Amino acid sequence: MSGFQRSIADDHGVRATLFSVNSRRRRRSRFVWPILIGVLAALLLLGLLVVRAWLLPRYNDKFGDAPLLGHLEIDRKVQAASFRIGQFVVAFVPDQGGQVVVTHQSEPQRRIWESVPGMSFVAATYGHEKVDESRGSFFFSDKATGSLCATQRLEQISEVAGTVQLSGTLRCTGAGSAPYKLVFAPLTQNQLGFELRIDDDDLNRVFLTFASAKDEKVFGFGEQFTHFDLKGRRVPIWVQEQGIGRGLQPITTAVDLVARSGGSWHTSYVSIPHFITSTQRSLMTENYEYQIFDLRTPDRIQVRVYSRTLKGRILYGRTPADLIREYTEYSGRMRPLPDWVHEGAIVGVQGGTERVLTLVDKLTKEGAPLSAVWLQDWVGQRKTSFGKQLWWNWQLDRARYPEWEAMQRKLQFQGARILTYVNPFFVDVSNLGRPGRNLFAEARDRGYLVREPNGQPYMIPNTDFSAGMLDVTNPEARKWWKDIIRTEVLATGASGWMADFGEALPYDAHMQADVAARAFHNQYPEEWAQLNREAIRESGREDELLFFTRSGYRKSPGQSTLFWLGDQLVTWDVYDGLKSAVVGMLSGGVSGFSLNHSDAGGYTTIVNSLSRVTRSRELLWRWLELSALSPVMRTHEGNRPDDNFQIDGDPETLRHFARCAKIYKAWAAYRKQLCVQAAETGMPVARHLALHYPTDPNVYALSFEEYLLGEDLLVAPITDPGVVTAKVYLPEGVWVHVFSGRSFAAPKTGLRIEVPAPPGQPALFYRQGSAMSEPLMRSLMEQRLL
Repeated sequence: MSGFQRSIADDHGVRATLFSVNSRRRRRSRFVWPILIGVLAALLLLGLLVVRAWLLPRYNDKFGDAPLLGHLEIDRKVQAASFRIGQFVVAFVPDQGGQVVVTHQSEPQRRIWESVPGMSFVAATYGHEKVDESRGSFFFSDKATGSLCATQRLEQISEVAGTVQLSGTLRCTGAGSAPYKLVFAPLTQNQLGFELRIDDDDLNRVFLTFASAKDEKVFGFGEQFTHFDLKGRRVPIWVQEQGIGRGLQPITTAVDLVARSGGSWHTSYVSIPHFITSTQRSLMTENYEYQIFDLRTPDRIQVRVYSRTLKGRILYGRTPADLIREYTEYSGRMRPLPDWVHEGAIVGVQGGTERVLTLVDKLTKEGAPLSAVWLQDWVGQRKTSFGKQLWWNWQLDRARYPEWEAMQRKLQFQGARILTYVNPFFVDVSNLGRPGRNLFAEARDRGYLVREPNGQPYMIPNTDFSAGMLDVTNPEARKWWKDIIRTEVLATGASGWMADFGEALPYDAHMQADVAARAFHNQYPEEWAQLNREAIRESGREDELLFFTRSGYRKSPGQSTLFWLGDQLVTWDVYDGLKSAVVGMLSGGVSGFSLNHSDAGGYTTIVNSLSRVTRSRELLWRWLELSALSPVMRTHEGNRPDDNFQIDGDPETLRHFARCAKIYKAWAAYRKQLCVQAAETGMPVARHLALHYPTDPNVYALSFEEYLLGEDLLVAPITDPGVVTAKVYLPEGVWVHVFSGRSFAAPKTGLRIEVPAPPGQPALFYRQGSAMSEPLMRSLMEQRLL
């Protein structure tokens, strides 16, 4: 080797050595930097959580976080007794320290309600609550400022005029005592009413405690978005904004720090004091005040209500369907959807006349069946820090939608109706310079707005603006609102509207009616739905028109024509994303919300310097599939349309939307049958498997993974990214996979399978031999979906 060659070789060796050293350093840095970033992110999140815990109001009561429990003492003169009232038997059993038991004549050996042996079933105290609120989110802090009365003495049990009355005294901390009375009275053949009253002005919190088997599953409580089985949890009953994130971190903490609106797993627009259990027990309360159902103690449930009186009903039924029928006999049932809804998808679109017609043209060219376009920005659009919002002055913005009537005629020719948007708020538009009415000024001047304690209109913050809220207790305000619907909404040719909000009545608000807001807050969404129902009824077109609401309480199903699940994040998770929409739909169905659906694609989008949460193409595709197999298929562009992937984002997505809309239309005949059944029995269209297979222990582990449409269709939606097969649990029976034709025979113990579920082919099964199977398959073939 020459010297020159040796020099090159030596030089190459040095450089190779240097490259090797630098390479190791780079490899180490590739590992070190992610670790450092992860540690910094964890420290930042921990700091945010500490700050959040310090700044935000927390639920803090001096009753302690545990239930208020005490012992039962029995007066000597109280003996074993049994009283038949109607079809019910209320008995006192002195064994094991004493117990009250309720049975039904149809099943005398099965206890449908019972107290815990030897333990008090009545307790009371005096509390003083502090309630903070922010943009429809509420934070309760409760302090006991008086005695805790948890030792119960039962002094008398007797039958009086067809009722059973239990009375005695509560022994309180210190030397005091308070009288109580618990009265059971039959209301119907299968509904036993109860009323618990504490006759002491120094007490304003009443507790009722009853037994629950350790392995008993408990579900219901309205739209619970994260958990279907609530046993082991503490469930507050208060209608409010569900929040943004609802426990998904770091989003929830960030939103809390900025706007105190992150929410929690239990915050819900539809919070109902009603449940059903896996042992076919069911109970509801009739109070409107704030309540807490504490299900954390394994062998009991305790209800706390901010009142001296607790009223409710114990329901009897052999099956979940029986119990839902009984509950909805009280709450009211939803009427069937108008026939036109079943013709196809409802497309949410914003942006004005040209944008609407262009999108509908694209969809019709793909053969997508449409029933309506939903134009929430018909009143005009404003930009806020949250995204694109609306001018809450319920009149058509003809500058945004020129040639409205011509647009409507063209849409009608294409088979699409128009839906709009309203809510019970009003903003001052005096500075906009628009022609027409200023509804805020009208409502303010006529006294139609909810008031602050000082008598001024209560201006409720939303995002960057505040708004006045309609006083639904004012008869003149109600007439005025219905006139707005007639002259401003229906006069545009609309076939319906979203009736948004209803959950934000302030705790200290004043109204015309002599009722405290704390006792009316949960009733407001019922009245809001009723007001809109009156508007369509008085129009003479009730059967044709549709309005859909998000907030609700016990009697909302009897008033609203459709529900939707509110504002989910454009994410996949079970806190506030796609999965939570499935859980909310199934949970709400237990409490009478039989016709429900979600915004296909989700709604809440976050774009700022610290976070970017936007809708992906894949999420939209999978949410469209879920929506196609829901009672109503409706899309939403979200609060930041320009940042989200939309249904016309590319040609493949247009075709996918059209396919999903065809799937929705394909099961229209069966869906109509289920809507009639819902109106007659209260059974939801979308059902958790527990409603039909209550003795199958496997179904109680399911939440978002799968559900039934009626009895004969089973759906296992894809709710995770990158997944193209579905793992499915099949309950007893023979089930046929729609897109492959394969049959699966499930024994009594059920069957677990895995099937292909590529985009456009959701995991859908029908029960072999069901009457709906042949029409469904024929329709799918006619739509060229098989």
